[in-house]
Amino acid sequence: MKSLSPSMRENKRYLLLEGKNLRKRIDSCILEFIGSKGFSRVGLQGIEFNEESAIIAVNREVLNDVRAAFALSEERILVKKVSGTLKGLRKKE
Repeated sequence: MKSLSPSMRENKRYLLLEGKNLRKRIDSCILEFIGSKGFSRVGLQGIEFNEESAIIAVNREVLNDVRAAFALSEERILVKKVSGTLKGLRKKE
């Protein structure tokens, strides 16, 4: 099978999040705000999870919807930083 050309791939943005129990709460917050059809467009990938922080990757086109979902959620999830690369996100954490 031939791989996708770079212009056909999804463009990702990486988010640094802060909060408690993020591994369980991220999916539910996005599903509640966007719905199941929108959740499929997000292309969510969990990159790194710690006790109080997490790094996730989302599709660039729905970044504002994901940020709004975290802002309007009842649980406290803060988006500390957004970057196009993991290297740029990890600078000065």
